[in-house]
This record gives sequence, structure tokens and C-alpha cells, in this order.
Amino acid sequence: MIKLALAVLIAFVAVAFLAMGPSNSFAQQQQKKIEKFGEDKRIQEWSKKKFETSSQKFNWRMSDPWAGLNYHDMVIHFADTVRACSGGRLEIKVFPTGAIVPAMEIFEATSKGTLDAFHSWPGYWKGRNEAFVAYASVPFGLDNEGYNIWYYERGGKEMFDELYGRFNLKPFFCGNTGNEIGMHSNKRATKLTDFKGMKVRTVGWYMDILTKMGVSVTPLPGAEVYLALERGVVDAAEFSTPGANISTGFHEITKYAIMPGVHQTSCQFDVAINMDKWKALPEDLKIIVETAAKETQLWANAWAENMNIEAIKIMKAKTEFVKLDDTTIVDFAKASFDFLDDLKTKNPDVKKVLDSQENFKQEFATWRDLRGRLVPWPQADVLKGKLTQ
Repeated sequence: MIKLALAVLIAFVAVAFLAMGPSNSFAQQQQKKIEKFGEDKRIQEWSKKKFETSSQKFNWRMSDPWAGLNYHDMVIHFADTVRACSGGRLEIKVFPTGAIVPAMEIFEATSKGTLDAFHSWPGYWKGRNEAFVAYASVPFGLDNEGYNIWYYERGGKEMFDELYGRFNLKPFFCGNTGNEIGMHSNKRATKLTDFKGMKVRTVGWYMDILTKMGVSVTPLPGAEVYLALERGVVDAAEFSTPGANISTGFHEITKYAIMPGVHQTSCQFDVAINMDKWKALPEDLKIIVETAAKETQLWANAWAENMNIEAIKIMKAKTEFVKLDDTTIVDFAKASFDFLDDLKTKNPDVKKVLDSQENFKQEFATWRDLRGRLVPWPQADVLKGKLTQ
């Protein structure tokens, strides 16, 4: 009887163990599968915040350097979003280029408080610090997706804040218009030797890079480019995207459009606010301004790329699009990287930003490569074997 009872007890324990073991193991596996991965840091910051709607009204004066360019629409879009979301509690009056100060004086005017805010391409301020260019567009640098990831998630915003903060300004990314046309040109150029002796209009770091490659460069203001092309003062001109260039008429007086725009993998814009005016805003309006800048960043890219669709159709009627061969693109890359490496040795701010961007590119490269064969080409192209970009 005792032996029978012992046997029953052992069997019961064994069955219980078997029943519990796999169940616990399965629960642990399930826990690992559903364990949270990734975090929105703002959730913790805002979880216990008590937001209040302020009643005070503010009026700001803002300008830009865009004159007749459609980039001015980004400024209006931003200001309208702020006005709508604040219920009119923050009104931003956008003044035409030059109405208060000349185009290239908006930085100083906003820093000192003559203007309350401006919209710009950060590379314009390279004379104050070369590092501003790294937040605008870098040859063989970040595309629009890369800028967004790096700025919002990889510390770019904090570095941007620090740099502009030295000048009593609070900045936000505020519009990216994607890749640019390489050059509108009266000379066909697909190989490096084709560029020797060419007279080209460009500005910024690309000007220095092309000069080192034996190209004659003239940094003409945008308003002078058309006449320079028409009269043969320059053979080719780099300017902007198809959607922005269409109104300039460059395609009507040049034979070729040289692609791709290796000088600007994407074109990043910003809004900068006088720091004193920024600090005077109540918290709810600060959040509205920041959110409006981010919304403009999202909208501007879709808007610009959609304009490119129609602009290319118009340009192709009069312009032949030619592509640099792969060897030439690599040659441009070598010259660009040599220039940037030299610049980093001279400017610690440039080194800090470019090293951060390069580190992001390296860490993102594995996923970019793995997903790279799924470019959304039209069905007919995919069926013919066109997969990559």
C-alpha cells in the first residue's frame, strides 16, 4: 500500500513538473517576443506634464532670401500652420525678401532682434562657421531620409541647436527638397575629362571641390545666372531641383542637364528664431512652433518631389538629360572626401558634425543594403529586371 501511494505521488509530481515546465518556458519565450524594443523619449517627458493653453498673443516679423523662388511657399506654409494651430495667438507676418533688410542680412537681423525669425538654407552662413554647410547639403552626404533620421534620432538636432545658439538663435529643420539637378550646361559632360576647363557657376563647398578638380568656378548670385548662361560667361550652372529651376528658364537656354546632382544628395532648409523671442513664448506655443517646423519638413519634401514630376516633362522637351558614368561619380567622390577630410582638420565643428553623419551612414548601411533591391519602379520596369536605384 505504501509502495502504491509512493508511486502515485511520484507520478503526480512528474506530471505536474511536465505541465509546469513547458508552460513556464513558453511564457518566457512569449515575454521575450513581446518585450518592448525602441522608445519614444518624449513619452517619458510628457507623461506627467500638465499643459495649459496660454491666452497671451504674440506677433513676429519673419523674412527669407528667396525673392521669386517657390521656396518662399515653405515660409508661408510654416507661418500659416503656426497661426492655425495656435488659434491666432502667434501671428507670423512674412515680409518679402529685402523689405526689412537685404536677403543675406537676415541672419544678423534676427540675431539682434530686428527680425524675429528667418527661413534659409543653412549653408549660406558658412562665413560665420563652415559647419553650417553640413546641415544644408554635403557632397555625397545625407539624403532626405538620412537627414531626418540623423536630426531627429541621432543627435543632429542638439548639435544644430548648439551651433545656432552661439548667435542668439533657436533653429529647427524646416523643409527638405531632395536631390538637385547636377548642372544645366551648354557642354555635354559625362566623364571627368569633359569638365576640364569648363566655366561653372556654383557656391559653397562644391565650388572649392570643383576648383581643385581643374574646373573654373564663378560663385554668381542666383539672379545673375540666367544672363551668364545666355551670354556664355559660364558654360554650366548648378542651382536647385527641377521644380525650383523650371521658373528660372535655364532649360530654355542650355542644351543639357547633367545628372546626378552629386553636390547635393538632398537640400535641407531651416527656420531660425531670435532666442529672446523664443524664450518669451509660453510652453504650449513653443510646442506648436516646433511641431509646425516638423510638419513643414514632411510636407516640403512631398511637395517638391511632386513638382519635379511635371518640371521634368517640361524640361525634357528642350533639354537632353545626360548621366555621369560610374567612374566619374567615384572621381567626384574622391575629390569631395579629400576636401572634406582636409576641412575637418581645420574646423572642429565641421569634424564633429561630419563624423556624426558618417557614423550614422555606417550603422545604417547594413539595413540600406538589405532593403536596397526593392525600389518601387513601375511594374513594367520591374518585370524587365530593373530593381535598384
